[in-house]
Formats: sequence, C-alpha cells, structure tokens
Amino acid sequence: MYESFYNLHAKPFQLSPDARFFYNSRGHKRAMSYLRYGITQGEGFIVILGGIGTGKTTMVQALFDQLEDDGIIAAKLVTTQLEADDLLRLVATSFGLPDNGASKARLLTQLEAFFVEKSREGKRVLLVVDEVQNIPIKSLEELRMLSNFQIGGTALLQIFLLGQQEFIKTLQADGLEQLRQRIIASHYLKALESDEVKGYIEHRLTSVGWKGDPLFDETAYREIYSYTSGVPRKINTLCDRLMLFGYLEEIHQFDANIVKVVTSELQGEITSVQKESPVLPRQESKVSQKLVDVEQRLCVLEEKVSDFSEGFKSQRSLLARLWPSAGDKNH
Repeated sequence: MYESFYNLHAKPFQLSPDARFFYNSRGHKRAMSYLRYGITQGEGFIVILGGIGTGKTTMVQALFDQLEDDGIIAAKLVTTQLEADDLLRLVATSFGLPDNGASKARLLTQLEAFFVEKSREGKRVLLVVDEVQNIPIKSLEELRMLSNFQIGGTALLQIFLLGQQEFIKTLQADGLEQLRQRIIASHYLKALESDEVKGYIEHRLTSVGWKGDPLFDETAYREIYSYTSGVPRKINTLCDRLMLFGYLEEIHQFDANIVKVVTSELQGEITSVQKESPVLPRQESKVSQKLVDVEQRLCVLEEKVSDFSEGFKSQRSLLARLWPSAGDKNH
C-alpha cells in the first residue's frame, strides 16, 4: 500500500523471513561464523539459540544462499512435536527421498545410502533443524544416530540445531550425554544493540530501493529501540505500521513524536482486545501476559505457515513424479 507512495519496489518490513533482508549485526556475524565453522568441521552439532524474532531463520536462509557453490546439499526442517519415526520420514523427504510407508530400518538404509552417494560425489550433506525446542528427547536421539553415519572415519552428515532458549533445559536431560558431547560450538543470538537499529532499518529500506524517503531522524531511531528492545521482528512490525501511518498522513520524515503516536496505537489495540475479552479478576494477570506475546506468536505462526507451504510444494512435486496419474486427479 505505502510502497508506491515512497517509491519502493517491495515492502521493506515484511514479517516472513527473506534472505535478502539479512542484516549482519555483531551478534548475527558471530552466529554466522559459528555456522561456517561447523561446515568446515563437517561433523557434530552446531547449536544456535535465541529469543523469538531475533532473526535465526533469516540468517539460515542467508547461509543457504552462500552455500550454493560450496558443494553442500542442505535441507531444513521446521519441527513440531515429531516422534522419532515421523522425524526420520521428514528428514528423508526433505532430501528428496521417497517415503512410501517404509519401515524405520528402510528409512535409515535409504538415508545412509544417500549420504554415502553424496560423499562419493565430493559433496557434503547439511541438515538444519529449526524450532528444535519442540523436539521430544527420543527424536533428538534419532538425530544423534544419524550423525553416526561415517565412511572412512569421515562423518556423512552435519547438523545445525536452531531454537529458543528452552532447548537448554532439554539438553540437560538424562540420556542426552552423547548428544551434548557432540556439540562442537554453540551461540546465543541476542537482540540488536541500540547503535545497530539505524543500520538495520536502513539496510532493509535500501534493499527495496529506498532513496531517503521517508527520512528517519535520530530521535525516531532511539524511540524505535526503546519500544522494541532491538528485537528485529518487533522492529519490522513497528516500522511497517509507521510507514503505513506515514502514507495515510502524507508524512516524509519521522521523528520520536510520530513513532510515539504509532506505538500508542499498537498498545491501544492490545488494550482494546483486553477490554473486550470477558475476564475474571484472578485471570487478568495471565491474560495480560498472553496478550503481550500475541503479536510475536502470530509472527511465529506466519513463519511456520511459510515453511510448511514450501515443504508442501516439494512434497507435491515428489508425489507427482512418483504417481503422475494421482497428481492429475488432484488437478
């Protein structure tokens, strides 16, 4: 809506992850270094944790773009509460292998054969597991077993685990000692520092053709940081609304006062939802806390829907190759 008003060729603050918007902040640069280090090692687990909306998924997409010419076959899983066998099926299909209701033993055989084949072609295989805090312990053990596949003493699979800080508690569980020993590097990704917010916003704007319209003054950047605490997804939400407000009011320069108007609107929307909801007095604190997080949770769902859509398309393509006639019927 506001793109044409500001002469932009796309929305700069979309919520869905997009590698072209990856901003290499100090924290993201360090996390990316750990991921690159893990790739050079070619074995074990790299663990990257961080709060909701800190940019873990976007960072991995940017890494994938960098790996295109590195001879690495990469796949990404966005997990839910997947049991061990279901996780193996998802891993197999993510690498383009047929499922066909195969047994666990058959799935493992297919995966090992695939890893060996790629190794002989001089390629390495990388599996990225996102939202890892949701995985049951037994499923984590299956991932560890996959990391056991070797040929000539060389690991055939590299695994990155991405998720929220709750995964730290999971790692402390009994029975995961062998997995803990295979973690060769880990990093906790924090929100942006106050001096990085300006660079982040201008990077996203420049990525869609920004030529200085609208202009953000220094007070606007400080107010944006104050409201968002430097969390990239919160910055995106606020700036998207700020740009919409600017379009509606025909504003070409943002300062702290304008940012405060928009943040007040956002806070007012949460408050109105709270007032409209019938709540008993003893429930107010719990509901209030849930409302504070609702925007973040909606953003997480949008990411998951986007990833599910991509996975569905690949599965549909696979089914069409395996059963062409079935694919025709669906159309």
